[in-house]
Amino acid sequence: MKALYLFFAMMASCFIAVAQQQLLQATPGFDVPRTGISHGTIDTISYSSLTVGTTRKATIYLPPGYNKKKKYPVLYLLHGIGGDEKEWLNGGSPQVILDNLYAEGKIQPMIVVMPNGRAMKDDRATGNIMAADKVQAFADFEQDLLNDLIPFIEKQYAVLTDQQNRAIAGLSMGGGQALNFGLGHPERFAWVGGFSSAPNTKRLEQLVPDPLELKRTLKLLWISCGDNDNLISFSKRTHDYLCEKSVPHIYYIEPGVHDFKVWKNGLYMFSQLLFKPVEPTVFTVCSM
Repeated sequence: MKALYLFFAMMASCFIAVAQQQLLQATPGFDVPRTGISHGTIDTISYSSLTVGTTRKATIYLPPGYNKKKKYPVLYLLHGIGGDEKEWLNGGSPQVILDNLYAEGKIQPMIVVMPNGRAMKDDRATGNIMAADKVQAFADFEQDLLNDLIPFIEKQYAVLTDQQNRAIAGLSMGGGQALNFGLGHPERFAWVGGFSSAPNTKRLEQLVPDPLELKRTLKLLWISCGDNDNLISFSKRTHDYLCEKSVPHIYYIEPGVHDFKVWKNGLYMFSQLLFKPVEPTVFTVCSM
């Protein structure tokens, strides 16, 4: 019996390895600008936030060939505790990654919105970024996102407005936000990704209060982290709980620490799975 158990455990480990290989980890040059391909456009937008009581900024990426007569799905891409609406652009080159993937025919056309996830009037990443009011502002962003930013995007841009065409993901503090808001509102988001999610990730019973509802509505739940990241425990505990509750998800651990090397790779892989049928083989097989 023990030998049989070991056999199945080894088979499960092999399956996980094969599944992770199928995620197509980024190849060299994935984040290097290319000539001779079509490029998307980057713009800074301003929207009125009733939640905060001021006008707020966000950065938006429109895909190559954006056409106002066509409707697009939307990915809301969130930054970390020390960043703002330009952190992804400054450190992650998402427009380059996405342009290259479009050129290779690997992703669906989508709009990407990169907001400032610090919902307060002075939302700059200055002074003590760990101050209590600034940390609280990351939680307050939930209402700003749902009640102010998303309605603005859906009014101003040619976007699909149903749950199955709306995704949310983020890095570090933004990864915690993405999990909190996305899993907390399965009626609003069908695609959720956390890259190296930070300690703001809610406790598990709060994060997934209704596993059956989540399994019914969610298209993809992605959790990734570097294997030498000091915050990996928050990703692992979420993965373990999802396994316990039999919630399908992808748990991707790669060599790395808490930096943009890991986060860029997360965006590269996560974006390829969005807004299209997800093959069951990419989901992580939980330990037996």
